[in-house]
Amino acid sequence: MKKHHFRQETEAVRGGTNLDKKNGPLSTPIYQTSTFEVADMQEQLRVTPTDSYYTRYGNPTNTVAENAIAELEGTDAALLFSSGMAAITTSILALVKSGDHIVAQRDIYGGVIKFLSQWLPKLGIETTFVDTNDIEQHERAIRPNTKLLHIESPTNPRVRVVDLEKIAALARKHGLISTIDSTFSTPINCRPAEWGIDLVLHSGTKYFGGHSDLMCGIAAGRRDLIEQIHHTRTTLGCCMDPHAAFLLLRGIKTLAVRVERQNENARRIAEFLSRHPKVARVHYPLLREHPDYAIAKKQMAGAGGVLTFEVEGSGADACRVAEALKLFTLAPSLGGVDSLVTIPVLTSHYMIDPELRNKMGVTEQMIRLSVGLEHVEDLIADLEKGLGVLTREHVRAGVAD
Repeated sequence: MKKHHFRQETEAVRGGTNLDKKNGPLSTPIYQTSTFEVADMQEQLRVTPTDSYYTRYGNPTNTVAENAIAELEGTDAALLFSSGMAAITTSILALVKSGDHIVAQRDIYGGVIKFLSQWLPKLGIETTFVDTNDIEQHERAIRPNTKLLHIESPTNPRVRVVDLEKIAALARKHGLISTIDSTFSTPINCRPAEWGIDLVLHSGTKYFGGHSDLMCGIAAGRRDLIEQIHHTRTTLGCCMDPHAAFLLLRGIKTLAVRVERQNENARRIAEFLSRHPKVARVHYPLLREHPDYAIAKKQMAGAGGVLTFEVEGSGADACRVAEALKLFTLAPSLGGVDSLVTIPVLTSHYMIDPELRNKMGVTEQMIRLSVGLEHVEDLIADLEKGLGVLTREHVRAGVAD
């Protein structure tokens, strides 16, 4: 873990840049080029391992963004990718080989489950899925050929929070590499490296970008791991375009203030929903009834802008509520300034077998909200109206409330 010289808000705005007085651009320039000129072949050899050779290997704009992220996460280094899934799949492929074994939470993003359970077996790599906070089950699943312990916290979509200290200790005990998808948290709410996690992964498309206008993946961690992943990224070619990296840098500058507002908005909405008669269950870590409330209070500055709730009724009722909302736009993804709503069984976990979804606790009645920067009272009023369709449906059906 790297020492922090400034607080998070300062690192978000100034991290990755040279603070020495100089004449130059205040904003990082976009090096919109695929290749770089050299004077002779000796210089060509010198620049090959740098960010001034070929943009698939690296780019000066990308380097500034990577340094900024490493500062925020408190890690040795960071890498950018073309998407969050590219970051996760490339990192895992870099760290395991045929014959290896992975232990992973069952309660993680559907696309990662598909990669671990359907794609990696083709390469001779097995994964055992375990319950989120059952550390004993994690340990029982470890084999002599286990190389990687992969977690997600908070989880998608049930926003479970994992005890990072226990996971990191378990990984160290067995000589495993610990990796985490920390997309929902961001380094503003939690820095997993401070709890001993080796590699921190993000879909930077979400909170880091913050405006739903770019695709980005992030890996941040120990230098030896990042160098290993960099070699694989160069081969697979899933690097980030420098113009997108410029947009990412612009998003990072407001990351702290955006996340703080989203934390507060989501907390107030969770409290409102927990009191609503048409809501059966609310999943948000800073509600006292959440199973991971104590863990969240210990290791998180805020619980993030994502929450899920389950309506009283059927999957069709959940769809009616989602479709009735106006300020919550019906769209997948999360983390932007605009509030979004989606049904996980029809989007993020659509590709998952229904039996496995049930084990994960992802129900048809579940609605996921990504809370943005609108005024919280307006968002609550929108939810009140949206949930009103359930009352109207019951009245039409002749059912008394």
